[in-house]
Amino acid sequence: MAKRERVVRMSVEQPLWRALTAYRLLTMVYAALLFASAYQRFGRPWVAASYLAFLAGWTLLTLPKVANAASCTKRFLCADLTVACVGILLTPLADSQQRIADGGPTLPSIWTAGSVLAFALKGGWRWACFASTFVAVANIVIHGGDPTRDALHNVLLVWVASIAIGYVVEVARASEATLARALEIEAATRERERLARDIHDGVLQVLAMVQRRGTELGGEAAELGRMAGEQEVALRTLVSSGLARPSRISRDEALGAIVAAFEVEEPGEEEGELDLCALLAPYAGSRVSFAEPGTPVPLPVAAARELAAAVGAALDNVRKHAGEGASAWILVEDWGDEVIVTVRDDGPGIPAGRLDQAEGEGRMGVALSIRGRLRDLGGSAELVSVPGQGTEVELKVPRGSTQ
Repeated sequence: MAKRERVVRMSVEQPLWRALTAYRLLTMVYAALLFASAYQRFGRPWVAASYLAFLAGWTLLTLPKVANAASCTKRFLCADLTVACVGILLTPLADSQQRIADGGPTLPSIWTAGSVLAFALKGGWRWACFASTFVAVANIVIHGGDPTRDALHNVLLVWVASIAIGYVVEVARASEATLARALEIEAATRERERLARDIHDGVLQVLAMVQRRGTELGGEAAELGRMAGEQEVALRTLVSSGLARPSRISRDEALGAIVAAFEVEEPGEEEGELDLCALLAPYAGSRVSFAEPGTPVPLPVAAARELAAAVGAALDNVRKHAGEGASAWILVEDWGDEVIVTVRDDGPGIPAGRLDQAEGEGRMGVALSIRGRLRDLGGSAELVSVPGQGTEVELKVPRGSTQ
């Protein structure tokens, strides 16, 4: 199987930066329109016009600075807040004190909130509290220390809204980190299960056979069998607890996103289809009967091989637990939208609770080599066993999930 790196980017805050960019543009236009609609009422309109012209240029030139968290530096944030506060403090020089006392807008108007929101997106609620405090002080100063109810209302609204958004951003970042960790655990678990299946189908089976034959032969072979048994137990413990390849989790400040990189398997050169019946036919023998449809059962290469390996694991369990004299039957059914393979034996069956006990002991034949394979294919493995009446394993693979 070929391997490639799958990169997952998760960003909750990036849309907020785009919204902030649009907000700054719209509120800059809004501030200019407010001035244009009340131009005649200003005592020194040239002061307001000069500031708003500067504000328009500043807003347009600094759009890249509010594109993401990496570009929005502390130096820019301080300069941007200074522009907002200076605009507020210049209002009494451009407008009449009466209009200010009556609740008239400041020169930057609601553009000021964009400056505070940039602090919130960059540093969370504490930075938002810092910036909104400066805006509040500037508004109180222009009212001579006795702000109107409307002015206090506006200041409080900016304060609460910016702190709330800052808190939401912090929660979003924590959620992204949690999700990235969950994806990392999932990827590591799948890799561990894949390695465990390969080990179970190869090394563990050989060690178990050496232990069994060594005990039967006795002498020096018995000692070799004992050592093989010890290694089998140690390897099963390792398979149950480890064998995971870590992924790489990082934060891309330019994207404002958590980036998780995983190694994943893909078909690579194993494209096309294989006839499942051709893969299962070699399992037939004097003790194993094989029944198949009259036509081939094509499946994608990876799916066909994994399903055949699951059937092989089921037959290994028959030989190991039902004895060499037990008979088994393999039935392949092609229903068009899914393929069903049934493996049945006439052994003594599996006692209730034995599978859970085996999994706890690190014996993953059913859990990984059978159920794990089918789960990765999007299918299912159902096991029915009645003591004294044998065991039946039904393997289902939906065709749509294997394309």
